[in-house]
Amino acid sequence: MNILRHPGRVPTREVLLNAVWGYDYYGTTRTVDVHVRRLKVKVPLLNDSIVSVKTPGYKLLDQRPT
Repeated sequence: MNILRHPGRVPTREVLLNAVWGYDYYGTTRTVDVHVRRLKVKVPLLNDSIVSVKTPGYKLLDQRPT
């Protein structure tokens, strides 16, 4: 699932791991948290757009003008 194509949906960390690193990745799902944090530092505009959802993962808020 691509969170850019489906804003508002909440893919699990496992889904994001598989989409980016593939099924052979042996790390933990917290890897996603680290990379999202680093991405938000490098691209400050994402700070208000990508939010953590307590258990499942992350979602992109749809902030397009109406």
